[in-house]
Amino acid sequence: MASKFTILLLIVFFQSSSWAKSASTLENFIQCVSINSELSVPVTTTLFTPNNSSYSSILQSPVFSLRFLEPTVPKPDFIFTPLHDSHVQAAVICAKQFGLHLRVRSGGHDFEGLSFRSESQTPFFLIDLVNLRLINVNIKDETVWVQSGATNGEVYYKISQKSKVHAVPMGTCTSLGIGGHITGGAYGAMLRKHGLAADNAIDALIVDAEGRILDRAAMGEDLFWAIRGGGGGSFGIILWWKITLVRVPETVTIFNVVKTLEQGGTKIFYKWQQVADNIDEDLFIRAINRVVASGTNSTDRTIMNIYNGVFLGGIDRLLKIMQASFPELNLTRKDCTEMSWIESANFIGLFPIGTPIEILLQWKSAAVPPALFKSKSDYVKTAIPEIALEGLWKLMLEEDAPTVMMIPYGGMMNRISESAIPFPHRKGIKFMILYQSNWQEGDKNVTEHINWTRKVYNYLTPYVSKNPREAYVNYRDLDLGRNRNNISLREASVWGQRYFKGNFERLVRIKTKVDPTNFFRHEQSIPPLTL
Repeated sequence: MASKFTILLLIVFFQSSSWAKSASTLENFIQCVSINSELSVPVTTTLFTPNNSSYSSILQSPVFSLRFLEPTVPKPDFIFTPLHDSHVQAAVICAKQFGLHLRVRSGGHDFEGLSFRSESQTPFFLIDLVNLRLINVNIKDETVWVQSGATNGEVYYKISQKSKVHAVPMGTCTSLGIGGHITGGAYGAMLRKHGLAADNAIDALIVDAEGRILDRAAMGEDLFWAIRGGGGGSFGIILWWKITLVRVPETVTIFNVVKTLEQGGTKIFYKWQQVADNIDEDLFIRAINRVVASGTNSTDRTIMNIYNGVFLGGIDRLLKIMQASFPELNLTRKDCTEMSWIESANFIGLFPIGTPIEILLQWKSAAVPPALFKSKSDYVKTAIPEIALEGLWKLMLEEDAPTVMMIPYGGMMNRISESAIPFPHRKGIKFMILYQSNWQEGDKNVTEHINWTRKVYNYLTPYVSKNPREAYVNYRDLDLGRNRNNISLREASVWGQRYFKGNFERLVRIKTKVDPTNFFRHEQSIPPLTL
């Protein structure tokens, strides 16, 4: 328990904040936190207000989408950085007791910034899980327990130090925070072989709306189902995930093949659509489409199709598979490099080949740095015709720095039921699309860049999934709708059906059961029936 002197210091510390409604409210909140948590260090080392010199760096450091750091965007009135599970528990108990709204951040990659900003609920404070990043690997049981603030890269690295033939099927971006990542499903380069990280999660610890710390047995199967793909910020705060390790070969093969339109890129990409979800499930081929300069004239531009491949095996078997299924890519031995799985995690995370694996321990990814961008997502069930692809390339050439990335599905993703977890995008999905427009600080055409993503999204309407038009909840998109102060279940179902399809109704029922007062909420959280 904190000393009276520490509590007094914290009261003085908070009285300088504009967030404070009254000294008595703050004193009660501080005392409540002290009583309900195991604070072994002065409270002032874990709490930051705008008057603190560290506030801005703590708020901004992990943020991936920089446009939500603009001065006009509401900021948290204070940031709490817990050092122990009980600190998170205490924050929930006390926030609920005194009617304080909160947001929770594990890695800061929310595409709409909802883990650290609030449009509808102000004032609010931020619980940042950055200090909760323990990783306990058990090779004998083939499991790993991970705290929510740990990143994909840290988990990959720690497992590799215990075993060269074990891994976890999580995301390609190495700086993603585990807590929020798995709540949305979490796909990576092994999704065709082993499914999503959420498919492989077998236990968790969560702080629920009553401030209880619950494991799978205590929370029950309904809530455990909901948190594995039902999106973050609706059901509680994830403290830990327990994930099953999967076996990987000692040697994997990676390749990177680039084609342009002038090299027959459209026809090659059309063939990629036909084979990427049906090819051997040991093989993952991501397609990234970008605009690049062509020729000597700086104004001439073309489309570059980049095929990133990771194969769970050696070069010889890979070349046989590619020759039989995708000869159009003309993959050769010199295009391929054999390496360990942990080295391939660097490659698919967009680090140059040969980058030391210790870079996975970096909190921020130098390969995919924070940026100003707007994104949208889609799912495709039938190959997009070549004539439509030509129209897509034309639209891309209208934008300064667009990216259109395609992630192949199939394999294990076809064999898992749509209702196994809330993530429903399974059998029949050929690939997912991520549209993204990027711009630089100081750009005067931000609205035009954002509108470009909407324009290309509208253009591809005839060629993507329908009824509903599906979207990936971890690529959150407020264009699909948002909760207002007066939450409408009918309005929420518009985006809810796109993210979760028929699973949305079950998520609503579970939300109603475990958080009927809607304590955990944000602009796209699951609403309870009672509101």
